[in-house]
Amino acid sequence: ILTASCRTCSVKSLLSDRLSVRGDPAAGASGEMSARLSFSQYRLEAELERCRGECQWDKIPGLVEQLASARIHEDDDYGTLLLAEALLEESLAENAAQLQSSTALEDHDQPKLSKAKDLLNSVLNRGKLQPRHMTEALVLLAKLHYVQGRYRDAQGMCARAGTEELASDGQPLYQVRLLAEAFVIKGLSLERQAMSAASRIRLSEREEECLSCYLRACDAELLYLQELDKVAGSSHGKSAKGGVPAPEFDLSFFQQAALQSAYLCLLRKGHVAQAAQQLRQVLRAVDTRASQGFRKAAARKLAEVLLSRVSEDSYWGPLTPPCPDWLEREGRPVPRDSCYSALRPPQQFSGDNLFCPQAAVEEAVLLLLIGESMANRDAVISRAPEQQESRSASLQDASSVYDLLTVAMARRGQYGMLSECLERAMKFSFNEFHLWYQLGLSLMACGKAAGAVSVLRECARMKPEDPTVPLLAAKVCIGQLHWLEEGEAFARTVLEMGDQAAEFLPRAHLAVGLCFSLQATDASLKDRRDDFNRRALESLQKAHALDPDDPQIAFYLALQLALVRQVSAAMEPLQKALSLRGDDLHSLHLLALLFSAQKHHQLALDTVSLALSQHPDSFSLLFTKVKLEEVLLGPEVALQTCEHMLQLWQSLYDGTRTSEGDDGSSVPEPAPLSRGASGLYLTLPDFQDPETGSQRAPSIAASRLEQAMSEMSAHSSMQRHGPARVWSTLEHIWLQAAELFVAQRRLREATQCVQEAGGLFPASHSMLLLRGRLAELRGADSEAKTLYDEALTIHPQGVRILLHLGQLLVRTGRPGLGEKVLRDAVQAQSMAHEAWSSLGEALQARGSSQAPDCFLMALELEASCPIVPFTVIPRQL
Repeated sequence: ILTASCRTCSVKSLLSDRLSVRGDPAAGASGEMSARLSFSQYRLEAELERCRGECQWDKIPGLVEQLASARIHEDDDYGTLLLAEALLEESLAENAAQLQSSTALEDHDQPKLSKAKDLLNSVLNRGKLQPRHMTEALVLLAKLHYVQGRYRDAQGMCARAGTEELASDGQPLYQVRLLAEAFVIKGLSLERQAMSAASRIRLSEREEECLSCYLRACDAELLYLQELDKVAGSSHGKSAKGGVPAPEFDLSFFQQAALQSAYLCLLRKGHVAQAAQQLRQVLRAVDTRASQGFRKAAARKLAEVLLSRVSEDSYWGPLTPPCPDWLEREGRPVPRDSCYSALRPPQQFSGDNLFCPQAAVEEAVLLLLIGESMANRDAVISRAPEQQESRSASLQDASSVYDLLTVAMARRGQYGMLSECLERAMKFSFNEFHLWYQLGLSLMACGKAAGAVSVLRECARMKPEDPTVPLLAAKVCIGQLHWLEEGEAFARTVLEMGDQAAEFLPRAHLAVGLCFSLQATDASLKDRRDDFNRRALESLQKAHALDPDDPQIAFYLALQLALVRQVSAAMEPLQKALSLRGDDLHSLHLLALLFSAQKHHQLALDTVSLALSQHPDSFSLLFTKVKLEEVLLGPEVALQTCEHMLQLWQSLYDGTRTSEGDDGSSVPEPAPLSRGASGLYLTLPDFQDPETGSQRAPSIAASRLEQAMSEMSAHSSMQRHGPARVWSTLEHIWLQAAELFVAQRRLREATQCVQEAGGLFPASHSMLLLRGRLAELRGADSEAKTLYDEALTIHPQGVRILLHLGQLLVRTGRPGLGEKVLRDAVQAQSMAHEAWSSLGEALQARGSSQAPDCFLMALELEASCPIVPFTVIPRQL
């Protein structure tokens, strides 16, 4: 491809030849021959420049033969130079792996390289080349010296070559490529030369010169690729219409080095801000088909720098300069304007209303999502053996992107979006454990438990020798899905490994024990319940024997002993667990419950207060504290704790929001309230005369609070956001307050609390149960029975529902039906002493001789009954 000036000279010569033919008929024949020769030379040289510009080295020998046959450039060594360049580039392409590993190439191993070296030396020795072609020969010889490890000779050749001729505007396309290669060869040669003791004084100057060469090389290479894309698009436009695609273009070693050396050099020196600016600069350059792979690598590197080296506080935007602290640490940057010489800079993307990231994680995620899209597009899906190398390379490329995506999205809790990204990778991740495992973990984190178990099951198939995978699956089955049989099966696969499971063997016994313990809680028949409890205890004892210093195993052994009411025996493993982890929430909670089961309520309350000093946001501890305060100090003090729980819930959870389309990825965040819930119904009697109901002065504030409370309740019922457990906690607070009001016979306040709970979950069986109790206290037995029946329909195994329904039936003169309901309650929970006592009363009303046995059983169970059931403590890995 000739420049405009070359084309103008050729046209002028053709016109002069034709005019001379018209003026002198005798010279017509020679003029026509000269015109045909000039035109064929023009076409041949244009084709040579095109092939050199597009790096089509296989076509060069044929074109050189045409030059020789046409007797063009027969007075110089231009053809020899072209052959030497083609041989050199083919040799470098064949030895790309050695170049990447910085292995020097030897003449005796590389015949093409040796031939190219001989041709270049002969050309330079004869000196018959034109000046611009002589510069090209010197650059090629510098390249040859570099790949053979002679860095000082390579630097000398670059110095002899000069870059003014190559850098002038309007040169052919291939000379822009040679210019980029000359700069990068000079920089690499300077960097790789050993420094003598005397020359260390010039170290900073040499580093600055290297960086300047790298910056010039990067700009020249970007410009070359942009111009190449334009030329390739125009020259192959017609062939593309005919169904022939444009040829693929792979970057050579020196072209990749020209693009990457600048920011890699800055990162090696620790100049993070300048490296980030350089990466942003090259990413803003107009992309081309040949630079797609480089852009993908550059985006990944910039994301890595932002995630690992730039904090949120020190972040600066892509269009703003770094903060002064960065520049002060890194020193004066090399001015970019001095790097362009006479060459124009590469074209940059520009426009109005462009998106600009505002945080480091935001920019990193944007870069990685772009990289993920490119990795998915370029992924090799074919399983053919000949595609194995390409498939491995594309998989490694994609895995690095997904690893960084995992880091970036985990910082913002966006596990749902992460799982969606990883699901897209499954199309090229057959039997690739790492990506499958990452998908399983992301599904676990975003709450998609069933999908996580399916993925982890596949991971266990891929890597059957790894005990952590089935244990993770068992954890999800036990804790989130309550798939106890599946959880036990996963844990038993680890037990089957035997000693190969090593330190995970006790954890497998623990998982089996937890499955048995939870199955015992769910069992409806006493024999099955006792069998499951026995097997759970055996498994937990095995786990404790294998690893006596595991605090979690010791804790769950104590909990299982407490569940079977071996309260004194549970103290020993619990003390062991607390000695290993004295601040564990559940261990302290269990200790308080064991004290309450031994009727040491003051010790239990002191333990709960100690635990709350370390875990002030634990609602489970607060509910236990309410029960203990009700027994020791009365309902009024317990109501104050309920008011504190409401305020705590407001500060933690009110205003909770989740991302659209990512329900499981966000966690509740504290948010301030403008108008919200208060302790209105807990303090309502203070604002109203209990005798007359007349309002006092403070009742105006109460009415305002009541209005705000109603608005909050309406909002909660219609637009409830966030995890269900958050709102379930609020419902339990209201119901607990209602029970305390019922204990004080303050039915109006209790009714208001129940209404608040009903606004959150209108079909809650706990709320229906409390409404039934209120109706029973008002004397509406028929309404109470209806509400109990509705609650029982929702929760057929509810012991408290069966208890109150049975008591109501016995009191209303139907002891037979009441006895049946109470027997169902005892069957559902054989440890409920209240159910046994009520059953004894029903049998006594019917004159049965079994009543004393029920009373004795109730006394025995009540002697070891905690203030709240031991089952409030979660059982999970």
